[in-house]
Amino acid sequence: MLEFLNGDRWRGWVPIPIRMILGVGFMVHGWAKWTRGPGVFAELLKQAHVPFPLANAWLVTLLEIFGGLALLMGAFVAIVSIPLILSMLGAMFTVNIKFGFSAVNTIGLTPEGPKLGPPGYEINLLYIACLVVLVLVGAGPLSIDALRSRRRQRHLRVTVLTNHAGSRHAIS
Repeated sequence: MLEFLNGDRWRGWVPIPIRMILGVGFMVHGWAKWTRGPGVFAELLKQAHVPFPLANAWLVTLLEIFGGLALLMGAFVAIVSIPLILSMLGAMFTVNIKFGFSAVNTIGLTPEGPKLGPPGYEINLLYIACLVVLVLVGAGPLSIDALRSRRRQRHLRVTVLTNHAGSRHAIS
């Protein structure tokens, strides 16, 4: 059974759940920034001493919404992953790093349950690792990138056949 699941035939499908999780994750975070207003996010960036906080708030909000959508659809995945990685690095070094590694920081216990503190940089690293995987292996099947690749290969095949047939015809 394990050999069946680990076969080459299934490896191409690995990027799909990664794209889905990252795409939804980025879109949810971007949408939260959008609904609160990028100005609210800009205040957080200002406290973190990020230059041009309002411009960066708008940039990150739109990047997360549309970058997440691009990941979800598998469109231009390698290209859109680069600014998303930079955004995660920026968040990690300006906000999360001072809270340590763990994404779940329990700072107390109340009758309702644990009281959690701010998250560390663990999630940033997980997002970055998954984005790097997508850059290296591509978007996988069921993606716009795969559709574009198939169309490009068909076009190249037709061009090569046409050129080959044309040159053969010219020789005879």
